[in-house]
Amino acid sequence: MTDLNADVVVVGAGNAACCAALSAREQGASVIVLERAPESLRGGNTAYTAGAMRVAFGGSSDIEQLVPDLSAQEKATTDFGRYPKDQFLDDLARVTDYQCDPDLAEILVENSFPTLQWMRQKGVRFAPIYGRQAFKQDGLFKFWGGLVIEAVGGGLGLIAALYSALEQSGIDVFYEADVNTVERDDNGISALHARIGGKQTVIHAGAVVLACGGFQANPQWRTRYLGPGWETVKVRGTPFNTGDGIRMATEIGAATRGNWSGCHAVAWERNAPEFGDLAVGDGFQKHSYPFGIMINANGDRFVDEGADFRNYTYAKYGREVLAQPGQFAWQIFDQKVAHLLRDEYRIKQVTKVSADSLEALSVKLDDVDAERFRSTVAEYNQAVDDDIPFDPNVLDGRSTRGLVLNKSNWANRLDEPPYEAYAVTCGITFTFGGLRINTAGQVMGTDLSPINGLFAAGEIVGGLFYFNYPGGSGLTNGSVFGRIAGREAGLFAKGSKI
Repeated sequence: MTDLNADVVVVGAGNAACCAALSAREQGASVIVLERAPESLRGGNTAYTAGAMRVAFGGSSDIEQLVPDLSAQEKATTDFGRYPKDQFLDDLARVTDYQCDPDLAEILVENSFPTLQWMRQKGVRFAPIYGRQAFKQDGLFKFWGGLVIEAVGGGLGLIAALYSALEQSGIDVFYEADVNTVERDDNGISALHARIGGKQTVIHAGAVVLACGGFQANPQWRTRYLGPGWETVKVRGTPFNTGDGIRMATEIGAATRGNWSGCHAVAWERNAPEFGDLAVGDGFQKHSYPFGIMINANGDRFVDEGADFRNYTYAKYGREVLAQPGQFAWQIFDQKVAHLLRDEYRIKQVTKVSADSLEALSVKLDDVDAERFRSTVAEYNQAVDDDIPFDPNVLDGRSTRGLVLNKSNWANRLDEPPYEAYAVTCGITFTFGGLRINTAGQVMGTDLSPINGLFAAGEIVGGLFYFNYPGGSGLTNGSVFGRIAGREAGLFAKGSKI
């Protein structure tokens, strides 16, 4: 292949990368996108998500701007509530133990709604998350946890829409493009070296946007930075996010930032494959644990399943599962809450057992101390406070009393058979450590000054998420900072000052 030339070269091809490419093109820049995966596996981690996007909004009128095709019946039977900017900021600060960069956090929140509006103009369609984020009560759907909107068709639908926009904008995507080196001269970034279709190629660029993910698919880096045991976890998404973008940038002097020992990790089907399966998508996740209990191999509970809405706990509870004996757990439910379980519990690829009695269930739980499990459930049932009514739409305060580890909300006795149990392990989504950027998306050098012509967005960036994150913030983060990085890269390449 002959050498390639473009004003802006985007490395990666997920949500953040596509938004960067589209935004750079709006500045009049010529743009090419380099995707490491084959076309059949394009889209990075985005393709494996459910497409939920956290956005600040003032009420139903804002949602109707994003979803203009809401029917009259949907409007009449839905209470979207509101999710103001200050609440989004508070949630982001709270779940990250107030470690998140305040400037990046403010940009994320302030730009969340206008960025989704911009994406709509590019052909992305949104819909309310009725199936996973709302329960019907007295004939009215009520949303909880600040998460209301998802891309139509989930992650694959989002990617399809973005790729259609790339094509309409005249942006070429090169598949099986393995970028291995970034060149930097006295003026900034000058070129990339990549193997494209098996041939070494030089790509000359006016500016580069790195949007090729974290290092979650690299078991060596996971063990080095996250710690022992992390080499064994399941990877929820693409096998191609191995940290090469971070490596290439640091080799030319880029600074790193963020929670390098932290990551987004969830309860994931115990027998799922090593990497994500696009045919299953996010169906291997198991996020209805707030309505039941989780027990480990010893037969003990190990987390407060009802500590908060699952949006604010699921991304950190994968780590808790990994820390258990054998690196697995079982989630237990009875029929009082079976109808509340998300659709992911009904896929074929699930490790499930059921029984008409707790005693019968106890011997079906592989690798679990059956006797201790029965004692744990008995103690838990006795500790449930029935005086507070159960309400899945709010933090209902229905708790246990007197246990070493109490459940704070949604505590129901396990006493209505048949009982259902699902085996889970840890599934890693993305890593929290990455490159240091400024508010214009420029990658900063170790001297804390911008590296001319180098930008970054998405999961490759560190400094925003620490220890945990509010559900749906990842895609919004990629879209917001992808748009910013692409815009500024386009301006830089065309000779305008940032």
